[in-house]
Amino acid sequence: MIELRTPAEIEEMRPAGRFVAEVLTRLSAEAAVGVNLLELDAIAHQMIRDRGAVSSYIDYHPSFGASPFGKVLCTSVNDAVLHGLPFDYRLRDGDLLSLDFAVAVDGWVSDSAVSIIVGRERPEDRRLIDVTSAALDAGIQAATTGSKVGDISAAISAVATAAGYSINTDFGGHGVGRTMHGDPHVPNDGRAGRGFPLRPGLVIAVEPWFLETTDEIYTDRDGWTLRSADGSRGAHMEHTIAITDDGPIVLTARG
Repeated sequence: MIELRTPAEIEEMRPAGRFVAEVLTRLSAEAAVGVNLLELDAIAHQMIRDRGAVSSYIDYHPSFGASPFGKVLCTSVNDAVLHGLPFDYRLRDGDLLSLDFAVAVDGWVSDSAVSIIVGRERPEDRRLIDVTSAALDAGIQAATTGSKVGDISAAISAVATAAGYSINTDFGGHGVGRTMHGDPHVPNDGRAGRGFPLRPGLVIAVEPWFLETTDEIYTDRDGWTLRSADGSRGAHMEHTIAITDDGPIVLTARG
């Protein structure tokens, strides 16, 4: 079911968005050569406890997950692009790291993701991240009252295809509210003018993710982490936004 939020409810959602942004900013600064993925998860876990927030991940067990997730943060490294389950791995120079984080604050959820390069950059990784970020910006700009979900999808895919990246539509954006995942689904490829109409009060996560040379993925043996079929690297960007008559509000904007 698709729910529309009142202006007052959108204001109530702002603290969750600010907290998610704060955590991702902190983790991006902490992610350095030699830092363990489990250390990043522990930092996020402590920040959740200190804030009195509730993790949207730790007990999450959808049909595509092998078991409850068990961690509070997704850490996807290099050929991993989504749902990366933190494990005993120390970041290396040149790693491409995607961080995805969602919590509830006072009953309202926000969800966001960012990709960064640890240490020295590979030009191919910088381009992939920049294109994914540009696709996120384009999707948000298309999220205006009177448009359709397909307009967001088309804006994202236009950026990706112009850069030569193919698009997987198995996973994409989604509604956000009292729970992390709700309707409508917001695919990263679609036709402009199609789909659910964007109305004031609709809160969604816009979530482009691309792989360098494929759109095929498989699930790692951990039962969660999604990796590219050909070993190429991936990038993932996401913001939770609210549709208003005055344009989209990015609830998870960082700095």
